[in-house]
Amino acid sequence: MAEEDGVRRRDFINIAAVSAAGVAGVGVVIPLVSQMSASADVLAASSTEVDISAIQPGQAIKAVFRKQPVFVRNLTPKEIEEANAVDVASLRDPQTLAERTKEGKENWLITMGVCTHLGCVPLGAGEGENRGEFGGYFCPCHGSAYDTAARIRKGPAPKNLEVPAYEFTTDTVVKIG
Repeated sequence: MAEEDGVRRRDFINIAAVSAAGVAGVGVVIPLVSQMSASADVLAASSTEVDISAIQPGQAIKAVFRKQPVFVRNLTPKEIEEANAVDVASLRDPQTLAERTKEGKENWLITMGVCTHLGCVPLGAGEGENRGEFGGYFCPCHGSAYDTAARIRKGPAPKNLEVPAYEFTTDTVVKIG
């Protein structure tokens, strides 16, 4: 019977030691993992809301998303028609206007304002800026020209202006990111 008591005590000590080590391990891992998560200022910069109520057809504005410019453009029916008239197969980076906009909101084109060649900021979002020969955006650094759907048409840029993830939270507010 003395042997049975010894075995039981040893089992209890082993279980207690493993449990204490497990609790200590969790106590070390939780702070390590939580310090790797994004801080509040980083989470706040992960999305931005833009009020689009004042943007008239044919106008564009510049906003900031993740410290980079974003172009929000209200296309006119004529600009939409011009974009849809382009033979998509002839484009370097083939995309239709419908693929670059949200269904039911085809007049709102939202793109990153960073040229896909070397990262310059194209002109065309501000009043009176050069929109290039295709009426969209023009990158003054190396001459890339984008059409009204922000698709590359001429110059060294390899791709269209990037369309970030976005959603319409209301009819007049867009959440980017």
